[in-house]
Amino acid sequence: MAIVNGTAYWASVTTPNTNYEPVYTVNLVVDDEIADSFKSKGFKLKQMDEGLALVIKRKVDGPNGQTRPAPKLYDSSKNEIDVQVGNGSTVKVQYREWETDNKYGQFKGLDFQAMQVIDLIESGSPDGSELESDNETNNLEDEL
Repeated sequence: MAIVNGTAYWASVTTPNTNYEPVYTVNLVVDDEIADSFKSKGFKLKQMDEGLALVIKRKVDGPNGQTRPAPKLYDSSKNEIDVQVGNGSTVKVQYREWETDNKYGQFKGLDFQAMQVIDLIESGSPDGSELESDNETNNLEDEL
């Protein structure tokens, strides 16, 4: 397994993206040197407005009815967290390279193992974050 640093976009870490086939995924925008390294090993990169991105993913459904677990998600102190990682968050991603051949050709990919959030830009508001405590509400009413 290996680790790569970058900026996360469209991350589905603890909850899979279900637009098509359920998958845990992140588009990880990396610097040119890292991008060139992955290109030279035969991995495809995605061109985004923000730069070249590695698409690192883990399908939920595996062979023989297997269900793959979600990647682990950690904060910068390596405590497990459960947040929505928003676009532009600085992260480290642990991945495993895989390769297979079948009747359609040779395929390579990056299995999404874990993510460590270095600088979080949270996506959306967590449930209850917009509510105020009674003390805050009473203080507002007193000011009016």
